[in-house]
Amino acid sequence: MDNKEIILTPEGRQRLVDELVFREGEKHDEIVERIKEARGFGDLSENAEYDAAKEEQSQNESRINEIRQILSIAKVVESSSDMHLSVSIGTTVELEDKGGKRTSFTIVGTTETNSLEHRISNESPVGAVLIGHVVGDQVSYATPNGRVREYTITNITR
Repeated sequence: MDNKEIILTPEGRQRLVDELVFREGEKHDEIVERIKEARGFGDLSENAEYDAAKEEQSQNESRINEIRQILSIAKVVESSSDMHLSVSIGTTVELEDKGGKRTSFTIVGTTETNSLEHRISNESPVGAVLIGHVVGDQVSYATPNGRVREYTITNITR
């Protein structure tokens, strides 16, 4: 993982901390137990259960190291109580297009994105365009296929 700045919301940081606790505790213990059990099946050179458990152990350790790295360099953005919010990481932005269709996104750091939950990265085309704008601003961006989308910011919340 490169040392590029990673930005997290407080909730995103907490999710990573919770995952780390799970992987270092319960998940680790479960994998160790599976390895012990698989060793009891005999010859380790042809033991698929043992190989699978060792592979899972390796993947778990890799994810633990990745989470530790993220947490060590991540910048957590704190909520502000500013009455005149501008779009920033951690805010939810409500948008309306010219046809009256409404949509909303929560702006998050790159490690927290989830399109199914409308959580977009501050580095995505939409997220980058929205950063710094306030309610009433009109923004536009080009989609990957070249189509230009235009929106008006109707609400910003934390």
